[in-house]
Formats: sequence, C-alpha cells, structure tokens
Amino acid sequence: MADTAYKANPLLKQRGVQIDFTKEQVQEVIKCSQDPEYFLEHYIKVISLDDGIVPFIPYPFQRELVDSFHNNRFTICKLPRQSGKSVTVTAYLIHQALFRDNINVAILANKRETSFELMAKLQTSYENLPKWLQQGVLAWNKGSIELENGSRITASSTSSSAVRGFSYNIVMLDEFAFVPTNVAEDFFSSVYPTISSGKSTKVIIVSTPNGMNHFYKLWNDAEKNRNSYNAIEAHWSEVPGRDEVWKQETIANTSEQQFQQEFECDFIGSAGTLIAGSKLKSLSYNDPLTSSGGLDIYEMPIPGHEYIMTVDVSRGLRLDYSAFLLFDITSYPHKLVGKYRNNEIKPMLYPEVIVQVAKQYNKSWILCEVNDIGDQVASIIFYDMEYENLLMTSMRGRAGQVLGHGFSGGKTQLGLKMAKAPKKLGCSNMKQMVESDKIIFNDFHLINELTTFVEKRESFSAEDGCHDDLVMCLVIYAWAVAQDYFREMTDQSVREELYEKDKDSLEEDMAPFGFIMDGSDDDRIVDKKNGLVWNGVSTDEYGTPNSNWEWAQPYGGDPSWW
Repeated sequence: MADTAYKANPLLKQRGVQIDFTKEQVQEVIKCSQDPEYFLEHYIKVISLDDGIVPFIPYPFQRELVDSFHNNRFTICKLPRQSGKSVTVTAYLIHQALFRDNINVAILANKRETSFELMAKLQTSYENLPKWLQQGVLAWNKGSIELENGSRITASSTSSSAVRGFSYNIVMLDEFAFVPTNVAEDFFSSVYPTISSGKSTKVIIVSTPNGMNHFYKLWNDAEKNRNSYNAIEAHWSEVPGRDEVWKQETIANTSEQQFQQEFECDFIGSAGTLIAGSKLKSLSYNDPLTSSGGLDIYEMPIPGHEYIMTVDVSRGLRLDYSAFLLFDITSYPHKLVGKYRNNEIKPMLYPEVIVQVAKQYNKSWILCEVNDIGDQVASIIFYDMEYENLLMTSMRGRAGQVLGHGFSGGKTQLGLKMAKAPKKLGCSNMKQMVESDKIIFNDFHLINELTTFVEKRESFSAEDGCHDDLVMCLVIYAWAVAQDYFREMTDQSVREELYEKDKDSLEEDMAPFGFIMDGSDDDRIVDKKNGLVWNGVSTDEYGTPNSNWEWAQPYGGDPSWW
C-alpha cells in the first residue's frame, strides 16, 4: 500500500500506479465519464454534520445544476443558504478534472479562507473515490491539487489579480454576491477575455443574494436574456426537512429580514436603507446609450433643454470615486441623462471632463461639492476655465448655505460644502423625490449604492466596504432643487410639487391630531419671551405662521395663565 500511496496517504494514489481493471470497472469508468450525474450519485461521498462521510444523494434541483454545468458554458445560480450548492459544484469539478485531460480549474470565493474550505470539501470527496477511479496525484495541498492526467485545480479569493496571467477551462465563483461591486467589475474586465477565448470554457457562479450588486446585475440580465448565462434557482422548501415549522423556528432564532435574504433569496439585504425597500425592489436599470472611460450617457442633449450637473470629488487613488450626475431639469419628473464614475482620475484633470460634458449639454449648470479637494476642482472650473454656469452658495445666518449664482456679498463659496445641515435636508428631499417618482434614473451603479446607503449615527452613509459617491451627487441635487434660486432658474418649485403630491396623505395622517379653534384661551399660541398671544389667523400653504402674524395685545394677566 505504501508503494502506491501518495506521500503515505492511503486514500490517494500516486502517479504511475498500474491498475488491473476488471471488465465491470472499465464499463463504470466509461459510464462515469459520459454521465456526471451518474458519477456523482454512485461514487461521490460528502461529510454530513450528523452522520460523517455518507454517499451523496442529489436533490432534484442539484441534478438540474449538474445538467446546466455540463451543457452550458455559463451558469448562474441563486440559491438559499445550506442547500448543498458547494458540494454539488465541487463534485462536478472532480468529474471534469478526472475525465478531461490537461484542464485548469479555478475555485474562487469572496474570501481566500472560504475558497480553501471548498478545496477541502473537494479533497475529501476525492479521497473517498475508489483507487481504480482516481488519477494519480502530483501535488496536493490546501490551495491546489495536480493530477497525472495534467489537470489542475486551484483555490483563491476573487480579485482582479487572482487568475491574471493564467488560462482556465473552468472558473467557479462561490458567494459572488459578497464580492464588492468594484472588485467584481475589475475581475471580469481582466479575466473574462481569457475565458471567452475558448470554445468550451465554462463559468459557474453560485451565490446567495446580498443586495443589488454585480451578482444581481448578472442574474437580472440572465433572466431577461441580456447575457449568455443560464439562470438556475431553487426554493428553500426544495431541501428535504425544511417546512413551515422549520421556517418559523429559523426566523425566531434569527430575524425576518435575515431569513428573507438568506433563504428566500431576496436581493434587498440591507436593513435601515434611506429609500424604502419596497421602492428599491421596483427600481430597474438599462444599459447606457454610450459608455467610455467611466462616462455613461443615457440620453443625448436636446436643444432648448436645461440641465444641472452635481459633482463629488475624490483624490484619484483607486479608493472613493470622483463622480457626477447630469439631470434634465426642463420639466417634471427630472431625468438622469448622464453619469461619470472614476476612481483613478486626478483632481487636476477632473475639471476638464466636467466642463467638456457640461458644454455639450447646453452649458449645464454645475454644482460642485467643495469639501477638501473639491474646492480646488471648483476653482479650476471657475477661474482657470472661466465656466460661467457654476453655481455658488453663500451663508445666510440661520438659513445656512443658500444656492446662488455669482458673488452676492458676504461669505460666498464656489459650490456646496456638505455639512450636517445640507446633508440632512438633501437626504430628506432625495427620499421623498425618489419614492414619489419625481426623479427618473435607470443607472445600475446608482441603484446599487442606494441599496447600501443606510442609517449610521443619526445620519446616512454607505455600509462598510461599499461606496456612496453617486448617492452623494443625488443628495446634492436634491438639496439644490429645493432652493429658492432653483425656482428662479427654472420657474419650478419642487417643494410645492412634493407638497401637492403628498398633501392628501399628510392630512389623513394628521387628522387624528387636529386642533379645534373656538376662540378660548386654550387655543392661543403664546410667545412667553415677549408676553404676546397669537390668535392663529394666518399661515402659509405648509401650515407655518406667516411673517404678518396678527398679534393680540401683550398679555398682562395672571402669571399662572402661562
């Protein structure tokens, strides 16, 4: 046994070992090579938490997975947690490595440790194959194995550099929804050309949903036949032992939201998003008309239309993105017509892109965020490039920053400084505008960022590991369109539009808390500081007292009245 074992492992066969096959074994080898489902069902063993090493008995949906892997070059699977998806894929990869010579297989996961766990499952199944069915082993470690037929399987994390420079016949991406969108995009841009160059190469993507990210985009496109992936999904009830009692117990031990994501495969995974989950689910994206260098155009400029561009600035260090959103504000609802997103462009070059696009769109208004490096970008646009339609802000006492155009005295700056007050107002306006369909957008990256824009310490920002650069452009836009100067620019009042749309529901919501004015002292509103009593006769359209209040005479009666 020692002479035939690989490095004293009695479960593995070393290279060069001769096997005297029986007639039945030869027939089995031929049958297994031609039918992966037969191979999995008769020869693969897996680890059971309750019973140890047991034969693998595929569920019906697992058979469907294997059939798709074998007969399609591209397969994407949306599956619940703990449904046996990993062992199904690794078993199929064993089949391919055994019965196809000189193939390279990559197992990639969101974390390197996770890919090593998958490799461990694969190795356990391989070790429990009959010796006469094994290929001799040349290399065997936790990161890779190599067989004497020239086939090789490697495990690594999903990154743009993970498989760069190698040619792979099969790439398996596990829990791809948990790979950050920017990493997923870099990975596909660098790896996909090597995969697509072959005629029999395969990509297998398996994951539980985790928000509306790159996995969501691939899945959604597959369902709508906009890409080449064959979409496979399974319901949690298709796993034996899972019924309504199991569901209620799981929810009780976790949460409804967690169950929806991990078992119902709901793409809206983030809790506490600024935009309601029901609205996020209804958002859809379209491919841009043109796309180049981070600039996506959804609608070409229309003569006579008016546009506004809101700008967010980063340092160009491949971390946060420099971004802008371009809106057609000619009429309601406003429409997103262009987007820029790039995390490599330097601040000195960014103004050139901004102004070039703005000029194409009828000399669009530009409102730039001027925190940190953004002030430098705005200065270049205004002073060096002499772009006239740069919107400014000035400080107006309690009103804080107000929108304007040109220097109007006082403390004026070349854009909006995103402090606590404008961010709070912008987030509030953005929520109302998005949920009431006052702004139309079909951009995937913006939708993706909205699904991870969540409440944090009495404010809103991106979840850890996510980005909110485009969302902040939307926040700047939502702050700007509610300003008085915007109404002067466009003859539109966003506040009135939003109020009119929600007035009826507001009145219904507030009805149980209404006040009855019968002229009694209890109806009076009192200004304690000045000793005045207001009789409540004049309010504006929002119910706020007007400046021309009709005050009663100073109340000089019994102090106990207060």
